[in-house]
Amino acid sequence: MKKLSNDPEKPLFRQFLEASSVGIHLVISTFVGLAIGYGLDKLLGTSPYLTVIFLIIGIVAGFRELIRIAKKQDK
Repeated sequence: MKKLSNDPEKPLFRQFLEASSVGIHLVISTFVGLAIGYGLDKLLGTSPYLTVIFLIIGIVAGFRELIRIAKKQDK
């Protein structure tokens, strides 16, 4: 099978799967942060504050995972 990078052990299909997971991680972490914040806001009655805080935490977690995957691919 054709190779995309210098890593002789990873086939092309495996590399595409790893690259496509980046978008999934961003979306899921953002959604999870939003859902946790929304749920806590409804439970505690703290209107938009926890939703915004946990949304930001989810976005940061998604970008952190993106950077981690990019560093792993760079090696």
